[in-house]
Parts: sequence; C-alpha cells; structure tokens
Amino acid sequence: MEWKLDDSRPIWIQLQEQLTRMILSGRFRAGERLPSVRELASEAGVNPNTMQRALAGLDAEGLTVTNRTAGRTVTEDDSVLEGMRAKLARELIRQFYEEVEQLGYARDQALELLKRSGS
Repeated sequence: MEWKLDDSRPIWIQLQEQLTRMILSGRFRAGERLPSVRELASEAGVNPNTMQRALAGLDAEGLTVTNRTAGRTVTEDDSVLEGMRAKLARELIRQFYEEVEQLGYARDQALELLKRSGS
C-alpha cells in the first residue's frame, strides 16, 4: 500500500480518509479482515496509536466492525458502504463547484464544462 501523508492536517484524519477510500474502492472487500493496527502502522510509517485512532474513526462511521477474536473486518452492510460512497462523491462535487466558481464560472457553466469533459 502507498500512503500519502503531509503536514497540512492531522495524520490520523489522513489515514482514516485513505483507509475509507481503500474500503470503498474494493481494496478491502466487505467482510474482509483488515491487517492489524501494528501492521498498518508499520506500512504507513506512523505510530500505532495514530493508526488506532484512524481505525476507531472507521468503527465510528460503521465502515469496520471490531471483534475481539476475529480482529477488525470491513462491514458487510451494503447500505453503509453505499451511503459513504455517495457522501464522498457529494463532497467531491461540492469541491469541484467551489474551484470552478473561483475561476469565474457559474454553476450551470461548470456543469456544462463537466459534461463536455466526459466525452
């Protein structure tokens, strides 16, 4: 796994976002066991406490389920996964509109640009 971390925001938040994308993209599939906190921390080059905080955030969002004997697994609840996927898509769309509006485009013009760029 390739981790991209910078000093612009708290590391645990960046880890949580990247893990979320890994889950939603299928890198970690529904029901799949995640590597241990120590394994993930080692891969990312961060303190295990930092990784644990990121994973606790995934638990809180319902993306992962922790079981004492089986470890942490990705939820099998498709509605949770699809809900988070839609939430992230809406955020990307909001960011897109903000960026193009800063360039002087109205929303309808931005939408037209988006439509034309897809062809």
